[in-house]
Amino acid sequence: MNIVVLDGYTLNPGDLTWGKLGNLGKLEVYDRSSIADTIKRAVNAEIILTNKAVINKEVIQQLPKLKYIGVLATGYNVVDTEAAKQAGIVVTNIPAYSTDSVAQMVFAFILNFARQVALHSSEVKKGKWAKSKDFSFLLTPQIELVGKTLGIIGFGKIGQAVAKIGNAFGMRIIFYNRSKRTIPGIEAQQVNMETIFTAGDFISINCPLTESNVGFVNRGRLSLMKQTSFIINTGRGLLINEYDLADSLNNGRIAGAAMDVLSTEPPNEGNPLLTAKNCYITPHIAWATKEARARLMDIAAGNVAAFLEGSPVNVV
Repeated sequence: MNIVVLDGYTLNPGDLTWGKLGNLGKLEVYDRSSIADTIKRAVNAEIILTNKAVINKEVIQQLPKLKYIGVLATGYNVVDTEAAKQAGIVVTNIPAYSTDSVAQMVFAFILNFARQVALHSSEVKKGKWAKSKDFSFLLTPQIELVGKTLGIIGFGKIGQAVAKIGNAFGMRIIFYNRSKRTIPGIEAQQVNMETIFTAGDFISINCPLTESNVGFVNRGRLSLMKQTSFIINTGRGLLINEYDLADSLNNGRIAGAAMDVLSTEPPNEGNPLLTAKNCYITPHIAWATKEARARLMDIAAGNVAAFLEGSPVNVV
């Protein structure tokens, strides 16, 4: 079997091994591929693996030997699954590989807002503490998380992991989910969307992107939030109307925002959040701990092996 990895760099910039996949067939790995590259590089491939390289109907039609597309992520919007189905091509994804890593990033943002460790350390190194008249040098209000309300939108595996950490910090957990959820071992109350925005001291967005929820975090919902509250998005950038959020931040209607995802990635220079007040942005790295990437690699190899054995798993 000819196996082609179209854009392997983000998964493995050099600190992991492709060995398990290489044992399953003749393997070629490319760091990045355009659509033109994909057609040229995968023309003889029976199996291709992609993260963000687009596999649309036109690409599928020009890859006559293709039997399998493995998406190296949970989301599979880069693949035209209907065209793949019509061509008899199996499409799989990688579920639940980064749950703990993403939940950890949510709390990295929450703790940054609560204690501003980097800011204080930076100012100390500039000599500000040395010039202070007091032994305790405070630049921002210090927030204790015990008793604060954490609102979670989307209560799947990641939302539940965030809730467990919130429980450990003594936070009150409320969540919104489209279906009824009761999870043993997690202290959390299911509420409506309006309550998340009116009651949350911190709001964490952990739901998938669908056609119906594009831009659901908009001016109206942001206006419900307390001026002292913070919003965190590790889901998908298009869940938020970025202009409405930037306006809310710049006018002090909410205290802060943290984004690991944006509507366009890498961002356009004109993205309003790049210059918004008290907005922290990381470059889509919540998923990318070495441990999570190693799990992804193992699951990807397992998906291909199962397909070759005639019993595919994680089919979308």
